[in-house]
Amino acid sequence: MGSPRSSGSTRGSRRRRWASLLGATALAVAAGGALAAPAGAAANVDFPTHCIPPAIAGLPPIDGTTTAKITADKTSPEVGDTVTVTYTVVTPAASNPTDLALPADIMTPTGKVTLGGAQTGSVTVTGPKKNDPVPGKGAFPSFSMTGTFTVTTPGAITLSPGDYNIHTSYILELDTPCTVTNPPAPVSETVTAADNPPANTRAISLGSASGSPGAAVAVTGSGFTAGATVTLAGRSASAQTADTATVTADAQGGISGSLVVSDLTTTGVVAYEGGAWSSDLGAGPVAYVVIDDQPVPEGSQKVTTTVRAGTLSMSQAGDAVQLSAVDFGQGGASTGALQTVTVKDFRGGPAGWSLTGKVTDFSGPGAKIDAGKLSWTPACTTKAGSPSTCQAGSAGTVGASGATLASTPDGTATGGEFTTGAQLSLDVPSFTPPGSYAGVLTLTLT
Repeated sequence: MGSPRSSGSTRGSRRRRWASLLGATALAVAAGGALAAPAGAAANVDFPTHCIPPAIAGLPPIDGTTTAKITADKTSPEVGDTVTVTYTVVTPAASNPTDLALPADIMTPTGKVTLGGAQTGSVTVTGPKKNDPVPGKGAFPSFSMTGTFTVTTPGAITLSPGDYNIHTSYILELDTPCTVTNPPAPVSETVTAADNPPANTRAISLGSASGSPGAAVAVTGSGFTAGATVTLAGRSASAQTADTATVTADAQGGISGSLVVSDLTTTGVVAYEGGAWSSDLGAGPVAYVVIDDQPVPEGSQKVTTTVRAGTLSMSQAGDAVQLSAVDFGQGGASTGALQTVTVKDFRGGPAGWSLTGKVTDFSGPGAKIDAGKLSWTPACTTKAGSPSTCQAGSAGTVGASGATLASTPDGTATGGEFTTGAQLSLDVPSFTPPGSYAGVLTLTLT
């Protein structure tokens, strides 16, 4: 039987052989303590980290220091907004412990971002399988991971780096989890969320849709602030005319009154609280036409024409989208672009429009990819001269329940021609069976 010294020497030799074989999976952690960083916007912070190399590497857990940074794409979101966070490990608590150089693109990181303050919880973040080559005994490179969360509470929400894991795909598939020794880690970023304003439920209706110059039109409404002074006004396209009147809302928020409309250019009537028109505190416009029935002076001729209202329609450049391929065992983002959609609003009324989309599950050879795995980043452009301006929908999941691709708001004068589209990304699970998968994305214009 060998002596303890020789036995220890044998174990050490065995560990060195495994470390040489596995390379990136046997992590050496730089020792050091936490350096607290003040809370603030996108600050680098240091925190103590406890990393556990794969058991097969024969290395004990080692404590070290990680330097990291959290950033957010929205620092002043509203409740209900989706915020994308990026967790960047500037300096991992690990280096290559061997003389063996490690190839590029063998590391896939995952982690958590810790939420605190007004909203608590954690955000799962993932990074691509991408890294620069690591020389023998060299430091591991910086890497970034991204994820999203939905704002549910107004106030200051702090973002701190949390636990992370380095998965390596070199000879063997192995993990090295690194946990925050004294959670939570220091705050790296703070976002301040605003509460959504209450929904505007104000609405009005008119006693008639047209009248002669100087005729009074009856206006009734609901949803106004009890006891508030409400202005009734004519609108000429996007401008207010001199035709105004005031009424007082009753205890239930209802209004009733009349407005004398004399301006021949009037196209609608609005009602609002406050000193000037605001879509947040107003209702309308409701279409109204002043009929010019004044007699023609002697020796004159009245010349009239008619502009016929058209329709709301859409057309698309094609009906097929081919997303990029992904590898079995790796999965990830399968990307492409939605075929361009053109919306023509030639109605000439006060109503805007909304273009929404929803998608089915993606069916393939003996399996499916859930509809909720498809997300998009919409875009929309407005043709010059259009009365309305289109707004792209929010980036995020399309799914079976659907999402908005683009829209225009209601207004006194609406219409125009618009071009919209979206970048698509399907998150394909790693071990989805090989083959072709197809889903149907249906667009609806209302």
